[in-house]
Amino acid sequence: MIGDNIKKFRKKKSLSQDKLARTADIPYTTLIKIESNIVKKPSVQNIAKIAKALDVSIEKLIEE
Repeated sequence: MIGDNIKKFRKKKSLSQDKLARTADIPYTTLIKIESNIVKKPSVQNIAKIAKALDVSIEKLIEE
């Protein structure tokens, strides 16, 4: 799931959830919900921001 992929890349970069949310310019609570897979289909805009902040492609984040 996308939340698991985001968490994996975030931990590889040693970023806290708060730091990633600030870097990606998305609300902290939104990031928590995406990482926890509460939000199953996050907006393309948020995924693009997170991918940019993690320096990975959108494709990498949405891989199964």
